Amino acid sequence: MASSSFTLTDVHQRIDEVKRFLSISLNIANAHTVEFYTHDVWKQFMAVPPDEVLSAVSSYNGHEGEPQPGANERPRTTFGFCDDTKRLVDTRELLQAAKARSLPDLGVCVSRDELLQALRENDPGSPPAEEAAVLEPDEFMNSKKSHEVQSMSEVVACLAQHCRVKQVIDVGSGKGYLCSFLSLQYGLRVYGIDSSSTNTHGAQERNRKLKKFSRAYQRQKAARARREAALSAQDELDQNIKPGRNGDDDILYAAEEETVPQREEEEEEGLINSSEVGPTADGSSDPDNEEVFLSALSVDAIEAASPRIPPSQLSVEERERRKRENLERKARSRPGTDPAALFSPLTSYVTAETELRELIGELEDAVMVGLHTCGDLAPSTLRMFVAKRELASVCSVGCCYHLLSEEHDPAAQECLRGVCGFPMSQYLREQSWFCGRNARMSACLALERVSLGQGIQMESLFYRAVLHVILRDHYSSFKRYLKKRVGNVYSKVKSFVDYVRRALRRLELDESKLPDSVIQDYHDTYRARMGEMRAFNMLKVTLAPCIEGLILLDRLCYLKEQEDVSFSALVQLFDPLLSPRCYAVVGVKSLSHEDRIRD
Repeated sequence: MASSSFTLTDVHQRIDEVKRFLSISLNIANAHTVEFYTHDVWKQFMAVPPDEVLSAVSSYNGHEGEPQPGANERPRTTFGFCDDTKRLVDTRELLQAAKARSLPDLGVCVSRDELLQALRENDPGSPPAEEAAVLEPDEFMNSKKSHEVQSMSEVVACLAQHCRVKQVIDVGSGKGYLCSFLSLQYGLRVYGIDSSSTNTHGAQERNRKLKKFSRAYQRQKAARARREAALSAQDELDQNIKPGRNGDDDILYAAEEETVPQREEEEEEGLINSSEVGPTADGSSDPDNEEVFLSALSVDAIEAASPRIPPSQLSVEERERRKRENLERKARSRPGTDPAALFSPLTSYVTAETELRELIGELEDAVMVGLHTCGDLAPSTLRMFVAKRELASVCSVGCCYHLLSEEHDPAAQECLRGVCGFPMSQYLREQSWFCGRNARMSACLALERVSLGQGIQMESLFYRAVLHVILRDHYSSFKRYLKKRVGNVYSKVKSFVDYVRRALRRLELDESKLPDSVIQDYHDTYRARMGEMRAFNMLKVTLAPCIEGLILLDRLCYLKEQEDVSFSALVQLFDPLLSPRCYAVVGVKSLSHEDRIRD
């Protein structure tokens, strides 16, 4: 596959553009909402009224528009900020600068279709989407997860085909939806690694149900195909009637009646009822049974099947032994099924130093993937890909940027083993660049959703900021409560007074000194300034794509700095309205490791 058209120099230029913009505007993203009123954040950063900001944000469409009155008398600005006071004086200029430095406008991303086309150029055997009809993920996932799994799994399957590998390692596999889909839909041997044993067990149980669904789906599809073939043959005979030899009535030469294949044995682990839903005795499918079966595969349905032998009579070891043997037996005996096409959930905490061979005894060359891996796990996935020769390709979609560790953040704790999640690239590390936790928190905001009104829960943020004013005014040692979490109090309250009283109890403070009337006065006083907070947070949302873009450009830069990575790109895999963290970092190594074991 040809190398990405974006060179390391191109990525450096994009990083410099974003970095220069954020060096001016990042203070807005790093302002803490809790301290919005105690530090008078609006006055500190803004020289325009909140209504002007809200109007500019709601009406901005990427065009410069008419000059605002008095614009010629304004001081010199950089990205809308006054060069002297460092306060925002031109909202539209800031919005234009932010849009120009988001990933879509930087022109550094590859579309999903472009990536698939590039992967298939020299691999005509790559699995096309239209042939993937074994499972319909929206039958057992919500629309968001179904969209993510279908979009990413096709890319992963093409990467595996391109790299000539059959194994996939899913890091931070969670409930195992992607793993199950890759193994059942594309016949890949998938290892799902998650640090939560609860997730691992749930993934194993869910995968068992999905395999039953897959078999039933295929049987029903085969039965429909047989019926359609029979009807087609009958129609052809009706149109080509052969006359009798002696002038007798017309005789139809019908094909010998097809024998209905015996129903495939459905016992799994010795725990499945003999009345398992599937095709009826005549080979057709029962729509009522099918509907019941599909409904039993809902996301949270982990119901145990009725056992023939009471589970209490089997030891844990015996149950696991039977499960393993039955899975292996069925994989071997099922016609047309690759015995290796299984999903193996594993429980382990993974870092960049994790030895995969200690977790996976049958490790071969593989594609490493991660779907919405939190915090440092996403950069650890990329570091593992670079460090381990068995990993031929990587497709990583990160999330939870606020959980990233930063090497050069003076306010952060030291990184684990000296390896931090940001920055990864030598280019940014040499510049000692850092964003800050609040800015990384802002990067998690979803501009597309907020633009459609699916926005920030402003009321809860307002409550928390006014509570901070009350703590400052009435509790002398309030600063020690800055890092204490109030928790999810807002969702349980009926009023601001109720919120404050619950929060004070959570913080173990004496609430008796504050009558309800005093608490309500604080609410009424600051309610008039709530527009400032709303406008300020809309600016944070506007900056979010730029901060996320810098984090992802850093990861792309890291891959492009590696000599043995022949292809690397940022790819928009998902619709940002359905899945805001929609960008994948994709890397492919040069064909090596004995040319992938000589094909």
